[in-house]
Amino acid sequence: MTKPAIILVHGFWGGAAHWAKVIRELWNRGYSDLHAVEMPLTSLADDAGRLRKMIAQREGKVLLVGHSYGGAVITEAGNAPNIAGLVYIAAFAPDAGESPGSISQAIPPAAFANIAPDSDGYLWIKPDQYHDSFCKDLDAEEGLVMAVTQKAPVGATFGDAISEPAWKHKPSWYQISSQDRMINPENQKMMSARMNARKVIALEASHASLASRPKEVADLIVEAAQSIS
Repeated sequence: MTKPAIILVHGFWGGAAHWAKVIRELWNRGYSDLHAVEMPLTSLADDAGRLRKMIAQREGKVLLVGHSYGGAVITEAGNAPNIAGLVYIAAFAPDAGESPGSISQAIPPAAFANIAPDSDGYLWIKPDQYHDSFCKDLDAEEGLVMAVTQKAPVGATFGDAISEPAWKHKPSWYQISSQDRMINPENQKMMSARMNARKVIALEASHASLASRPKEVADLIVEAAQSIS
């Protein structure tokens, strides 16, 4: 059985290194064609364009895995012919014309007030609120590192809408974080239900489930990879 390439797509307020623990899990299970894209977080078009370039470098089937805003990026870029599946990890999965911002405004997350713009138009999680908002189930030191190294998106990116959602055409899987303070769990339930995901799991986890529950996240990714192989 030929294993697909796996491309991991980060979200707002973090970079490719947020996948570190999941990468180790997948590598130890024999998935060596692993890639974690680093996106500029300057617009959905820019981020989807960067992901499309990485997809084009892969031969054979590709499984896309998106966390948080990375779910919107795989939704926008995932219609490439070699994309065989999509995995959403506590992620946005907007429909056509929807944006992460419009979904969040409909049912705001608990930590919405802890996001603040700077004078250059970038959105930050207030550093002293990052641990509680993003990764409360990690220890304080790991939360501190994430807060200090957070990668802020251009604020306008939050309002960029999806054109043709890939989840309408590709098999999908979804992990809900029931203690998520960055994407309301009710929004996650709504998005996973309407995509008719092949499997939906719920974890007692913060938004940073990829760091706090890497084994369970890797289990879902491996199940998806085996399904499309």
